[in-house]
Amino acid sequence: MDETLKDLAEYIAAAGGNAVDSWTIEHDELTIAVAATDIVPFLRLLRDDARFGFVNLTDICGVDWPSREKRFDVVYHLLSPRQNVRVRVKIMTDEMTSVPSVTSVFAGADWFEREVYDLYGVLFTDHPDLRRILTDYGFDGHPLRKDFPLTGFVEIRYDDEQKRVVYEPVRLAQAFRDFDFLSPWEGTEYELPGDEKAKTS
Repeated sequence: MDETLKDLAEYIAAAGGNAVDSWTIEHDELTIAVAATDIVPFLRLLRDDARFGFVNLTDICGVDWPSREKRFDVVYHLLSPRQNVRVRVKIMTDEMTSVPSVTSVFAGADWFEREVYDLYGVLFTDHPDLRRILTDYGFDGHPLRKDFPLTGFVEIRYDDEQKRVVYEPVRLAQAFRDFDFLSPWEGTEYELPGDEKAKTS
């Protein structure tokens, strides 16, 4: 399988020219790194070139690397039924730089790009309807960023007295606990609340 993917990677790198920054094969999967500005013509090449035939856009997702200057990867997963092979195409961007939308190449990219925008905050230019898709319209922040607080900023609930949805600051119902990671089957070195009831006289 590696030889087939290696040949395919070399064909794609030659056809893509300067658009291809690098390619790797790991765990029998081909990953191609492309310049963000070249993503639309590059995906069009993969779709339309008879040697490749990547006609199926399976998914678009984001990855957050907060320590990197260009902290986000936008990853496109493609399938070629003709080659019976998958390829992953990655581009990098930061919080302020928008990425070209690929909806002109794959119409199905519409909701995938909305999801990446919603969860990571990556902006896509020329997208027909870039708005949140999974979180509420008034949601603050992007929940899959690694710097997003685990508790969120607000909690949402339906108030039966007011007969409407209410937004309130997050309140923790209990204090954080320290876990000792001791096995409950072997017993702990200290007495747990309620254990005193189990003691026999």
